[in-house]
Amino acid sequence: MKHVDLHVHTTVSDGSCSPAGVVRLAKDAGLCAIAITDHDSVSGYAQAAAAGEELGIEVVPGIEISTRFHGPVHILGYCLDPQSDKLQPVLDWVVQDRDARNRKMAEKMAADGIPISYALLQQRYGAVIGRPHFAAFLVEQGLAESVQDAFDRYVEKGQKYYYPRNFLSIERSIEIIRQAGGVPVLAHPFQYRLDERGLRQLIEHCIASGLQGIECSYFGYSPEQRNRLLALAEEYGLLPTGGSDFHGSAKPQIPIGGCLPVPYAWLEAIRELAGK
Repeated sequence: MKHVDLHVHTTVSDGSCSPAGVVRLAKDAGLCAIAITDHDSVSGYAQAAAAGEELGIEVVPGIEISTRFHGPVHILGYCLDPQSDKLQPVLDWVVQDRDARNRKMAEKMAADGIPISYALLQQRYGAVIGRPHFAAFLVEQGLAESVQDAFDRYVEKGQKYYYPRNFLSIERSIEIIRQAGGVPVLAHPFQYRLDERGLRQLIEHCIASGLQGIECSYFGYSPEQRNRLLALAEEYGLLPTGGSDFHGSAKPQIPIGGCLPVPYAWLEAIRELAGK
């Protein structure tokens, strides 16, 4: 059976491997297709697709958009048009808002004597910066024992250097994915730590907004959890999807393709729904 990984990050967002690099890793792992799902960006697709042509790996244009629903929720989009004029202006706003937040964090740390600047972070980690990069820098400086420790003491909500971001709503995120010709999917449902009632409320809210799929296979999910999500997908008429959430060295415990096997048929169903 052919297998795929529909949740892969690159250096365009918070992964450590280039778009071409993740395609090479997918080839080595025996996958036949991957989806590039960088946070709030589609700019890595072209490079990955070119590598896919060379290596015989299908590359699906995708995205992962951060939203809120009583806490963080992520919406994946598949088979969208990276050149859509409906998509890029919204993503530009997301990037500008995130950059403004990050600059405030860096300036506040620098004011307290931490040898940091936003330009330094970008030089070290790339153009797209998030709180994990701040945390990694604090570990390098000996100010935290681990990335989790840095979050807990410095950059998590409620800590001194935390600044909030503005997020797109679930409704708007799903809307722009569909306007760009894509299929919107609820990412890693158990990561939100909701009880049964809360999870169903989230799913039903997303469906009312136009959701078409749910991520059923995900790194660390047990066969029982996968089966539970597959049952919910069937109950609500959603397409099942799956992926590792690969980030490279940023999450070294997660190998590409490293979740319960995701069948190629799931990708075929997404393509069919997208009309591609």
